Amino acid sequence: MSFSVYRKIANLILLLVASNLSAQVTYYDAAEFQLLGKATAATTERYVRLPDSLEHISRLPLWQLSRDSSGMAVRFRSNSTQVAVKWESLFNFHMDHMTDVAVKGLDLYCLEGKNWYFVNSARPMGKSTESSLISGMEAKEREFMIYLPLYDGLVSLSIGIDADASINQPAKESPIREKPVVFYGTSILQGGCASRPGMAHTNIISRRLNRECINLGFSGNAFLDLGVAQVMAGVDAGVFVLDFVPNVTVEQMNERMEKFYRILRDRHPHTPVIFIEDPQFMDSYYNNDNALKIKTLNDTLRRVFNELKKGKEKNIYYISSKMMLGSDREATVDGIHFTDVGMMRYADLVTPVIKKILKK
Repeated sequence: MSFSVYRKIANLILLLVASNLSAQVTYYDAAEFQLLGKATAATTERYVRLPDSLEHISRLPLWQLSRDSSGMAVRFRSNSTQVAVKWESLFNFHMDHMTDVAVKGLDLYCLEGKNWYFVNSARPMGKSTESSLISGMEAKEREFMIYLPLYDGLVSLSIGIDADASINQPAKESPIREKPVVFYGTSILQGGCASRPGMAHTNIISRRLNRECINLGFSGNAFLDLGVAQVMAGVDAGVFVLDFVPNVTVEQMNERMEKFYRILRDRHPHTPVIFIEDPQFMDSYYNNDNALKIKTLNDTLRRVFNELKKGKEKNIYYISSKMMLGSDREATVDGIHFTDVGMMRYADLVTPVIKKILKK
């Protein structure tokens, strides 16, 4: 056998070995990489939203919801030709009006130039899942972001890449982490009922602003708990967004709204605070009782806001919900919780306001 034949065989073997290495997946603990969207580091568990100090002080439903990872994302870069994930859900939660992908799945995004683009979702197959998100890519450095579940938490998360590839901390700061936007609100703000994690409106707004957003939405439990205000006040925020009206009563607003605001203002005398009205939910076009309830809540929000303005409070802003969901009444799943259309329309309304404020 000639030398040239031996050389061809050797090269073929090397190609086969390289191909086999690329096909193999090596997993890395996501805890090694940058985590976005978290208000406090004072947690024993990584993927939770409220500090350990509130466990025995908060209302139990609020505490349980704080263990959902809504709004969080893991950032990394790699030259792998594929990206896979392995994760274990905390609760293995399921709802009848929201996709499992959004509740307890994951979304992969890739940075191209200055913009983030959706790659694929990892669909949960039970409490524990292993899933390939993308394969067959050219082996070159890319910046990635994985959005975490909206209505469940994580016990663990691992990122899989080619066995011969590298994985590192992000090289580009995107989104910008300085002066994040901190949101407080209800089930809608937590992400109900987006089709997948990346479509929660706080995540959409974060991509549009290129600014880290922190999601403190608590489904059915945005009762102006002062402990949550203390957590928010611990963040050096660029803007605070308060969108709690769908959950509260008039009495709760009268009792707690200014107290909640004062906790933020005392720590951050100049940071802008935005108040957002209750959306015009679909049945209110037909149910007169619900229409009156929404009007009364929004009238109360406006009255307290105006009292703050008369008291010489500065850097406070008010967003009407009049055109929040458009005019076609097609933006919700159940008359209340937003579809992706509703999430996009909310982002269309709120993003320009935040952007203008941040420029000041």
